[in-house]
Amino acid sequence: MDRVLVVDDSPTIRRMVMASLRGICVGGFAEAASGLEAIEQLALGPASLMMLDLNMPDMHGLDVLKFVRSHTAFSTLPVVVLTTRGDESSRAAALAAGASLYLTKPFAPAALAGEVRALFERLGTAVPSEEPRR
Repeated sequence: MDRVLVVDDSPTIRRMVMASLRGICVGGFAEAASGLEAIEQLALGPASLMMLDLNMPDMHGLDVLKFVRSHTAFSTLPVVVLTTRGDESSRAAALAAGASLYLTKPFAPAALAGEVRALFERLGTAVPSEEPRR
C-alpha cells in the first residue's frame, strides 16, 4: 500500500492509526487534523487509502467524504471511516456517501490492520505484509 492519509483532529489517534498500519503501509503517511487539511493533502499528492474521522472542527468528515466521491481523481480512493459514532444512522449515512468501510473507536491495532488488509483483498489490491528489507 502506498501513502495513507490519516485524517483526525486528535494527534494521538493519528499516531495510533499510523502505528497500527505501519506494517502494511510501504509508502508512508500523510496527516491532516481537519477536513480542509485533508482536501489540501489530496491536492498535494496521491493516496492509496484515507482513514477519516467524522467529528472534526472545521468540516464534518461526511462532507469530506462527499467531496472525495464527487471528484473523478479521488472517486475510487478507499475511504475507511474511523469514528466514535457507533449509531446505525451515522454508519448508514457514511456508507451511503461512499465509505469503503466503517469502523468505530476505540480500536485494537491488530484488528484495524486486519480490517484494512481485508478491505484491500476485497478490492483486489495486494497489500504487502511488511515493509521491504533494505
